[in-house]
Amino acid sequence: MAVCTPAHPSPEALRDEEIRKILSDRVDSQAQSVGIVVGMIYPSGRRIIAHGRRGRDDARAVDGGTVFEVGSVTKVFTALLLADMLARREAALSDAAAVDLPAAAILPARSGKTITLVDLATHTSGLPRLPDNLDPADPANPYADYSVGQLYEFLARYELTREIGAAYEYSNLGYGLLGHVLAMGAGASYESLVRARITSPLNMRSTAVALSADMRDRAAVAHDATLEPVPYWDLPTLPGAGALRSTADDLLNFLEAVLGFRHSPLAAAFAIMPDTRRPIDASDVETALGWVVSRKGGDEIIWHNGGTGGHMAFVGYRPKTRTGIVVLANAAAPAGFDDIGLHLLDAALPLAEPKRPRKVAKVDPKLFDFYVGRYQLAPDFILTVTRRDNRLFAQATGQVEAEIFPQGEKEFFYKVVDAQISFETEAGGRAFGLVLHQNGQHLSASRLD
Repeated sequence: MAVCTPAHPSPEALRDEEIRKILSDRVDSQAQSVGIVVGMIYPSGRRIIAHGRRGRDDARAVDGGTVFEVGSVTKVFTALLLADMLARREAALSDAAAVDLPAAAILPARSGKTITLVDLATHTSGLPRLPDNLDPADPANPYADYSVGQLYEFLARYELTREIGAAYEYSNLGYGLLGHVLAMGAGASYESLVRARITSPLNMRSTAVALSADMRDRAAVAHDATLEPVPYWDLPTLPGAGALRSTADDLLNFLEAVLGFRHSPLAAAFAIMPDTRRPIDASDVETALGWVVSRKGGDEIIWHNGGTGGHMAFVGYRPKTRTGIVVLANAAAPAGFDDIGLHLLDAALPLAEPKRPRKVAKVDPKLFDFYVGRYQLAPDFILTVTRRDNRLFAQATGQVEAEIFPQGEKEFFYKVVDAQISFETEAGGRAFGLVLHQNGQHLSASRLD
């Protein structure tokens, strides 16, 4: 049973103009997206506020029914499948992840310990963010041609660098494997399993991996950080990591069930998800099954974000106030839009300060030859710099290639993420190392060749 909006305006309605101003600033002034949709649910009701268009060349307005890629918000659905199996006693957190896989799938082990379902669901399996044999034919759709055979080949030869369960390391590979394992155990495809257990019971008719004709007609165009149109992503082998598409209306249905405003057969599973926790990298941030839990005193915000090559998403809720927020945008803004979602859940959490756009400097392309090479940031993490014509590109291990732009002779920046590279050079100009500046960290790397 869905919540109905009350006849009298709720106190939250007074914030509508403030929210519209935030969205118009991000779209019209800062050019961070072409369109943004915000969905809100409170004990008093639910509503949608949107600003912008479906595409740079599509004048139709975005709204609650507009379809977006939700990226890693998919992981919440994957974890919910696991929690539902736990509630039905079809699985246990301590089950070995390989139990339902074919004999050809050999998972790495360490110190006599094997990877379990809870290790995958809390990003503590020891598996890396991405497999090193992910080598896309089309970097704009990086997972499209990654096969199950390649997945099994990587798992069979990979050696874990830390003890299983010892530390948090966000892993798209791990969650893609979890979705694969759960689907194999159920004898169904990942998408059909999500449909049967989650989207059908919650009346989420516009949430799927494959776009129906109706969803395709309502789909927002994907845009990169420069607001150029880009293709949607396909994840045939790792759908549990980020393959779902959805709408603000559907995700509010999801949050209604999470918050107990909508009765569903998933109530027990939703209750299980926040109970299992492991630390991330701060005393006030933990990972639960599928969710990130941010704690402040006795209060908590439970959330997850997502991003693809052309869309960004945020879904979160605050148990204490029984409020939930959805934010969907049709551009891959480097800073994302998490700050909007968190601010609407707790006004004490500030919005991000607008950043001045970086300007591309005119640099002699002959200098680029001095920078081409491989740079080691960590034992299993190498940044490869290549030149094509008068453009420079960088590709990290297991990640897609991205162009880097000069802002000086030795200083370069990404447009697709908020990161910069400083090359360290010898007297003749050849680089012997670099420094990657990202998320407040400054990581040095030595040149390998």
